[in-house]
Amino acid sequence: MEIINLLRPKQWVKNSFLFIPLFFAGEILELSKIITTLIGFLCFSLIASCVYILNDYRDIEADKKHPKKSKRPLAAGTVSKSQAIIVLFLCLITGFGVAFFLQTKFLVILMIYFILNLGYSFGLKNISILDVIIVSIGFVLRVKSGGALSDIYVSEWLTLMIFLLALIMAFAKRRDDVLLKINSGTTMRKVVKGYNLEFMNVTLAMLSAITIVSYLLYALSNEIIEQWGTHRVYYTSLFVISGILRYLQITFVENDTGSPTSILYKDKFIQFSLLLWISSFYFIIYYPGIKIFGE
Repeated sequence: MEIINLLRPKQWVKNSFLFIPLFFAGEILELSKIITTLIGFLCFSLIASCVYILNDYRDIEADKKHPKKSKRPLAAGTVSKSQAIIVLFLCLITGFGVAFFLQTKFLVILMIYFILNLGYSFGLKNISILDVIIVSIGFVLRVKSGGALSDIYVSEWLTLMIFLLALIMAFAKRRDDVLLKINSGTTMRKVVKGYNLEFMNVTLAMLSAITIVSYLLYALSNEIIEQWGTHRVYYTSLFVISGILRYLQITFVENDTGSPTSILYKDKFIQFSLLLWISSFYFIIYYPGIKIFGE
């Protein structure tokens, strides 16, 4: 059980971003592409777990001081270092091995993701601003991987908005580290020295505004209106705005943004906003005749 926890399977939900190109291309019901993307999802998850294990291995002492991370298998001592290394190499060989036979372009993107995160683990994570940019690029690479596996072009709009949304979550998580430093007097991450609460608050407000405006420009663009046969796609911005506002509420009011994945699992408001957003696009893309948003 502790070996499974070492892999952080709850974090694999991030890799569902591989299915985004399929969804927006109207091909989410194509069985062959679903199977290919699902295999890619498993490969990406194994490689992501390699990164998690490596980070945990290098941060054992720092994690022991963290109220939540101290419960991780390596920090808690429930999994030995040698066991962690063995699991890391098994995941690495399996993930890249299957990707090699799956699709060349996907393999290249997966290698870029892994190399980028190696750099992150071995020092880049200690450079403020660059650390959150690397995390955000990881989400973009997930979407690009899905596009490569399903042979679907990932638009500039989609790439931009995924990057912006990931930046918001990454900065909110760093803000939580700043709060921990303020409350405990202990620096959990070296990179926290490059941040303070005022900078985080201003940055999150700015990024949220940019993300919402970008989404509205996307929804009102002629390209999107022509693609889906309605000029009322901008109605879906209601769910985007409500989701972002709720996330900011959790960040600023509840001061509880240590793990965006945990928030997704437990916050009903965000879950409901996400469900409505997906449902609205599902009807727009897959049932255009219904005209749920009018002519």
